[in-house]
Amino acid sequence: MRLATWNINSIRARVDRAVAFLERSGTDVLALQETKCTDAQFPVGPFEDAGYEVAHVGVNQWNGVAVVSRVGLDDVETSFPGQPAFGDPARVEARALGATCGGVRVWSLYVPHGREVGDPHYEYKLRWLDELRDRAAGWLADDPSAQVALVGDWNVAPLDTDVWDVAKFAGKTHVTPAERDAFAAFGAAGYTEVTREAIPAERTYTYWDYQRLRFPRNEGMRIDFAYLSPAARARATGVVIDRDERKGKGASDHVPVVVDLAG
Repeated sequence: MRLATWNINSIRARVDRAVAFLERSGTDVLALQETKCTDAQFPVGPFEDAGYEVAHVGVNQWNGVAVVSRVGLDDVETSFPGQPAFGDPARVEARALGATCGGVRVWSLYVPHGREVGDPHYEYKLRWLDELRDRAAGWLADDPSAQVALVGDWNVAPLDTDVWDVAKFAGKTHVTPAERDAFAAFGAAGYTEVTREAIPAERTYTYWDYQRLRFPRNEGMRIDFAYLSPAARARATGVVIDRDERKGKGASDHVPVVVDLAG
């Protein structure tokens, strides 16, 4: 099974690219983030025409996550248990969607950005990650053989080499010890981040801002990852970061990260 994750940065603007990617890459399950639309606005038709089922949660022009699958799409959850809320009034945002696809419990995750260190959104981000880790650890405690994939835009750069110039990030989000510790805690909970394991090279990024020629200069960030449970990790055979998808007119600022699972 080929599983991919991609922050699409507006599915309505890039549905043609998404479907073309599926057909070109042979991807079976695609986790999407930042769809930027309501459920009613999601362009389901082109995916169904290509042979895929769609599960999506979105409430406005912000956030939004989806799972697109041609190997089954069952037991859909539009948030994880205990997912923190944010805002005034506080509500659970469209940032997590789980579905069982080909025997794997896939979670499409769009971790909060954090905005600025000390901002309420930064504290929300840390709570969000901590609660997800606790739930993910519980899933393994309940069933050590569970096949779980936690994939998406984590909005954390775990290593200094995951940003083009760490000095420019001093005092900013994505690189703080608290965020990095929250990310690493998933490893302590029993999961393996397989994209780093397969592709450890420095200056290998998954996101490049549209401004200041960041992509031609390779001034990017590595913030899209795939944490797998032990049973799913045992099936992993390869990883690809599809850098070419950042090229051309109308590209997202992120690229797909693809994980192959045997069987």
